[in-house]
Amino acid sequence: MLVLLGFAMIAVFMVLIMTKKLTPVLALIIVPTMFGLFAGAGLGIGPMVMDSMKSMTSTAALLMFAIIYFGLMIDVGLFDPLVKFILRKLGNDPAKVVLGTAILAAAVSLDGDGSTTFILTTAAMLPVYLRLKMSPVVLTCVAGLANGTMNILPWGGPTARAATALKLDVNDVFVPMVPSLIVGLIVVLVFSWLLGLQERNRLRTTAPEIWGDVADPSDAFDGGKGRGGFGRAGSTTTAPKPVTGGGAGVAVLERTEELVDDQDTAMADTALDPNRTTLRPKLFWFNLGLTVAVMVTLVANIVPLPFVFMVGSAIALLVNFPKVKDQGAQLIAHAPSIVAVVSMVMAAAVLTGVLNGTGMVKAMSEWLVQIIPADMGPFMAVITGVLSIPMTFFMSNDAFYFGVLPVLSETAAHYGVGAADMARASITGQPFHLQSPLVPAILLLVSLAKVDLGDHHKKVLWRTAVISIVMLAVGVLTGAIGIG
Repeated sequence: MLVLLGFAMIAVFMVLIMTKKLTPVLALIIVPTMFGLFAGAGLGIGPMVMDSMKSMTSTAALLMFAIIYFGLMIDVGLFDPLVKFILRKLGNDPAKVVLGTAILAAAVSLDGDGSTTFILTTAAMLPVYLRLKMSPVVLTCVAGLANGTMNILPWGGPTARAATALKLDVNDVFVPMVPSLIVGLIVVLVFSWLLGLQERNRLRTTAPEIWGDVADPSDAFDGGKGRGGFGRAGSTTTAPKPVTGGGAGVAVLERTEELVDDQDTAMADTALDPNRTTLRPKLFWFNLGLTVAVMVTLVANIVPLPFVFMVGSAIALLVNFPKVKDQGAQLIAHAPSIVAVVSMVMAAAVLTGVLNGTGMVKAMSEWLVQIIPADMGPFMAVITGVLSIPMTFFMSNDAFYFGVLPVLSETAAHYGVGAADMARASITGQPFHLQSPLVPAILLLVSLAKVDLGDHHKKVLWRTAVISIVMLAVGVLTGAIGIG
């Protein structure tokens, strides 16, 4: 019964948020509560949720003050030069912008922290997407693909967990998987380029009065040489004005207005509006130094991350906005983003609390082990890789690697499948795992980009599933993941 209730709860939750029948916050609260009561939790459901919520408080504090800090840095103009540099290098071609987003996200992911990756990628690229009227959902999708693939790095967490759970050296787990990582990143870049081409064509087909006379869609983005498009200084074009629709933050081209291709004019009414009152150009070097100090402290991990952003936000507010009235205004300005992400983190505690407190997670994992036929035993590593895709999406990495993987590995040993093979296979589901609503970093990403979680899942889930399967297949072909 617990197995059926567990899978049914997950299915109902996913259907409700992807069909937009409920917001993710409401679905995370209502669905687990109903199924928890069906599972016989009774009044005990309250303590279950509160125990789970205790582990979420530091995460909520981290996300809250990270949003405040980087929101302030965007407001005061710290990232303006970076975005202008990116625009000069990438031009105005959506395909190049999306590909550049993937490369940036993958590079920043080397630090092993998803929240930092998404904060920096969104801060740098979101204004570019809004200026070019591109969909922020594409940004979250590409950033999620790149970071999820890079998450198998030894210092990313899952690989270390798998090695620890099975008493292996972490290098023995990771090094043979390098070919899988490389091929996975290639697939990420291919998906990114194709998404960029789709965005280029969307801009053309959604506004045919602008792009309809361009024989080659790329001509619309040739820097002013072709007819139409976003050219360079001195040429006058028209560009679509975005309105919100089809999910928060998704740019929809509905009507046009004249746009002079001067960069400052083009950025009007975006996060990089050159005339915004919050700009603090005289404090640029101070803000840069403060941000570098915050990043170094994060990477060094010498102080708890929430406290780092608390202190950083306090200093940034005090120096950039010395008046109390202005400080309050800045906090209010970022309140919608804070409420959205913190409420989702707290709501996720209901789902994890019910899953763990009622025993659903344990029952589901034991059932999966039992239903594997004996003649499939030699393929336990491959089976584990496939199971890691959905299982790490609906449970924490700790629960999977320390609770499920040892059981699977013990079973596999009877068929001659080594623990190292099992560990390597188990990390191939990480691209899919990183898109889970139980992962705080992904909640931060969609919040910063003002994208609906359901819209993000529609675009990213099948692509991450493909990447996970490809990484698993490469692991088998290279011998990193053996068959008994």
